Amino acid sequence: MARLKDVYQNEVVQKLRAEFNYKNIMEVPRIEKVVINMGLGEAIQNVKILDSAASELGKITGQKAVITKAKKSIASFKLREGMPIGCMVTLRRERMYEFLDRLMNVALARVRDFKGVSGKAFDGQGNYTLGIKEQLIFPEINYDEIDKIKGLNVTIVTSAKNDEEGKALLKHMGMPFRN
Repeated sequence: MARLKDVYQNEVVQKLRAEFNYKNIMEVPRIEKVVINMGLGEAIQNVKILDSAASELGKITGQKAVITKAKKSIASFKLREGMPIGCMVTLRRERMYEFLDRLMNVALARVRDFKGVSGKAFDGQGNYTLGIKEQLIFPEINYDEIDKIKGLNVTIVTSAKNDEEGKALLKHMGMPFRN
């Protein structure tokens, strides 16, 4: 079983029950899924960028990336509906906990001048989105093999009812918040 899942079941649940006075154990917020998205606007001119991005996401997450397509045509961006424009991976269960463990303990520590992640990036329903400027912070990515530095978004979807509960959940699980 994933280390972070053990931490959640054995420690975090008790702390959250005490903090928010939950009567039922099923009320305690939990992480439902983690979505990693890589939006690539340059893919309009060069479709081969998507292949390298998808393979890098696959290395980072251990799961095959899905290529996302444009929903609408935007003439000023020279974008047509249905054109491939990015890639994403949705992680659940064991892989989700493994990825979060690596993100919080290994990858974020490799960011230059890291002081912690912002505590304000919650969406109102307890979900947290983290923007990463370069994929090099993950140890799975070899610096010599990349052609271009690409950023990615990591969205942590929780079952929390509000931001306060979501932040408490992530804080107890080890997310290094700045404030």
